[in-house]
Amino acid sequence: MAGSLLESKLHVPRPPGGLVARPRLGEHLRHGTGAALTLVSAPAGFGKTTLLADRLATAPGGRRSVAWLSLDRGDNDPATFWTYVVAALRTAPAATETLGAGALSLLEAPRPPIEAVLTALLNDLHALTDDVVLVLDDYHDIDAPEVHNGVAFLLEHLPPQVHVVIASRADPPFPLARMRARGRLVEIRATGLRFTPDEAAAYLNEVAGLGLAARDVAALEQRTEGWIAALQLAALSLQGRDDVAGFIARFAGDDRYIVDYLVEEVLAHQPEPIRRFLLSTAVLDRLTGPLCDAVTGGDDGTRMLVALERANLFLVPLDDRREWYRYHHLFADVLRARTASEQPEQVLRQHERASRWYEQHDLAEDAVGHALAAGGFARAARLMERAVPAIRRTRRDAVFLGWLKALPDDVVSRSPVLGVFHGWMLMVSGDLDGFEARLDDAERALAAVPAGSAPPWADSEELHTLPATIAVYRASLAQARGDVAGTSEHARRALDLAGPTDHLARGGAAGFLGLAAWAEGDVSTALRTFDSAVSSLRAAGNLVDELSGTVVLADMWRAAGRPGTARGLCEGALQLAAARGTARATADLHVVLGEIDRDAGDLDGARRHLDTAAALGEPASTTEGRYRWFVAMGLLAATGGDPDGAVDLLAQAQQRYLPGFLPDVRPIPALRARVLIAQGRLAEAADWAAERGPTGDDDVRYLGEFDHLTVVRLLVAQYRVHPNSVRIDRALRLLDRVHDAAEAAGRAGSLVEIRVLQALAHDARGQRQQARAALDRAFAGAPEPEVCVRLFLDEGAPMTELLRDAERHGVAVEHVRQVLGLTSPPEPGRRSPSAAGLLTERELQVLRLLDSELTGPQIAREMYVSHNTLRTHTKHIFAKLDVTTRRAAVHRGRERGVL
Repeated sequence: MAGSLLESKLHVPRPPGGLVARPRLGEHLRHGTGAALTLVSAPAGFGKTTLLADRLATAPGGRRSVAWLSLDRGDNDPATFWTYVVAALRTAPAATETLGAGALSLLEAPRPPIEAVLTALLNDLHALTDDVVLVLDDYHDIDAPEVHNGVAFLLEHLPPQVHVVIASRADPPFPLARMRARGRLVEIRATGLRFTPDEAAAYLNEVAGLGLAARDVAALEQRTEGWIAALQLAALSLQGRDDVAGFIARFAGDDRYIVDYLVEEVLAHQPEPIRRFLLSTAVLDRLTGPLCDAVTGGDDGTRMLVALERANLFLVPLDDRREWYRYHHLFADVLRARTASEQPEQVLRQHERASRWYEQHDLAEDAVGHALAAGGFARAARLMERAVPAIRRTRRDAVFLGWLKALPDDVVSRSPVLGVFHGWMLMVSGDLDGFEARLDDAERALAAVPAGSAPPWADSEELHTLPATIAVYRASLAQARGDVAGTSEHARRALDLAGPTDHLARGGAAGFLGLAAWAEGDVSTALRTFDSAVSSLRAAGNLVDELSGTVVLADMWRAAGRPGTARGLCEGALQLAAARGTARATADLHVVLGEIDRDAGDLDGARRHLDTAAALGEPASTTEGRYRWFVAMGLLAATGGDPDGAVDLLAQAQQRYLPGFLPDVRPIPALRARVLIAQGRLAEAADWAAERGPTGDDDVRYLGEFDHLTVVRLLVAQYRVHPNSVRIDRALRLLDRVHDAAEAAGRAGSLVEIRVLQALAHDARGQRQQARAALDRAFAGAPEPEVCVRLFLDEGAPMTELLRDAERHGVAVEHVRQVLGLTSPPEPGRRSPSAAGLLTERELQVLRLLDSELTGPQIAREMYVSHNTLRTHTKHIFAKLDVTTRRAAVHRGRERGVL
């Protein structure tokens, strides 16, 4: 039955017989095949679906291949929506056997990255040789911004042989004005859909066979304003009437009452069994014989549906077998209003019966939806508890959150499984207190069950493993709050509670023990423990969490001074993701690789990885994924000489930052302060230090190390401007304390940075010999000095001069020359005809957008950068192409084959 339900969504509705020929609208649709989007937008009852079903179904097959998707309110979950879109496209005759296979594979992952899904789908669509028209019917039922954004992305990148047709009661929130200006949009609206006087006459007299006089047709057409549904209802009401003229004369009044009046007339003339059937089944979004029998208590549902279809009582068949139907939306709305007013006590019972039928047929979403509509909250909660494993496996969090919002809070609180699941969602949104309250409620509910008694909740695996899950979540809560001891305590309790085969709980517990060790600065223990956590996740078959764990493990190896090892882990994880057909967490992996490339001085490589991450969509696998891309882009902007752009990107990162699972070892405010210091904006950096920076006399814990080293940079920079021995002495004392702590913990990565700063502090003080010695120790102590060159270069001109001094004195000559090699400017005056080949991937992206109608601010928004950053990119492009204007850059790009 579930398969038939899916088929009903993908089936082109059969147009009713006796349609009025409307060649003018067919011509509109024909023009639409040359545009990316044809929008058919009008209120209910204007014949949008009928028009599309008729005109697209009758087009010659060789000219057009149609993929149809009928939408409803249950399709607002992005994973569900795009799964159905791919399924619809695969039904099109022009579709290849492999079309959408990669996208569907990505959609199977928890919380799939939608832009990656769409990129895979678009690649398949570009390979099509014949035209395909994708119809999205009833799009007004979609209100999820994530879905709207995805459709807008698809429309922006459609190949010329693929066209989208959207039928909706309201305009979707797409950039319609821009599409209209580009000639990518064809619109059919209510004014075009209304019956003209001639079409109204043809319908009333030729199709409905009423034989009305011209003046009566004109009166109906005028009073309905060509509204097709109203004309259809009027025609039904006129059947068999003797006083036609009198009825039409009385047919007047405010449009708000026309439909109610006509439906009342239609229902009043139906036999009582049909009227009762219509009102009893009005609660259903889709109808099939057995379901109708379950709701009405009868046994003739299938026969009744066939009779209603033949009587043209606003019943739309949804498949070729006449198994599934739906009422015309307008008709259904009025039927429901009538049912609520005439037999309100029956409505809840009908929803309850529908829910039980759907439960018996393993259609959980419909079962839960009707249970909620019936007000059976306790039963709905049990259904939801049983649905948790499937929901978590497919990461359809939006669906589940919608259910939870419909439940009274006390029902959620009484169900430990639902309470914990809801708390997890609160955690992801940053509501730590709300998360803790849900965990407290769940533990109280579990403790209230007498020993040896059966719990009052659905007996599921989720319930049995819940104590260990709660302990893991409490560890995550403590981690988010910076409570290292609490993190370890709860993680150990989770290990005690978890069974030997509960790999998810064991992996989570080991992971938080590793994170706690990392927060304490014990990187060796952190690496060993977290590696075992990733192994547990692998044993659980949870690929996405394994990949996300690899991101964390790579960060730990970087803290240990082994970025090369971190790179190998990330590259191996990307190969695994490709082999398994998942894109989830790959954006995070590319961000890490981008940071490693930047640290190694490979700025083009860094940009390629970050551009790839952006194309995959905003990482959603970890809390860090919400902001980390912007941090990496900010650091890259600072390296590229755009400090204003860097500050802007870091501000965007701060807006997206939420306390999550990982220790905050690199606070964004301190990153911003470092950019300000490098720019010479010392007063602003001093404001940070006064408000949020450490005092210098507090404990030198690892979680404060980044802040301490930022304060040292500020003190050294202030000393160079206004020499003051107090400042430089304070900086050196602080460096000694941090150095001792890092050395005791064996943090090689920290020691390299600390020794670099010791060299700068001694150099500022005029102690060149001590500075050279510190610099020598920095290179000697770096396990992989060739991949941390930016650590030296980011310190600017003082470090460059110190490196040259070190080279003259034979200090770490090989490594020094490698770093200095990246500071050599290009030979002046050289600009070959192939200068366009020097453009980076990011600059090529900017150039392509310059070759559009977008304004500068619009291009910046498209690229998620500030306008200042865009100006910097544009200056580089102009310099490389030897031009001074946007138009000239586009022209030169075309000459060189770049565009």
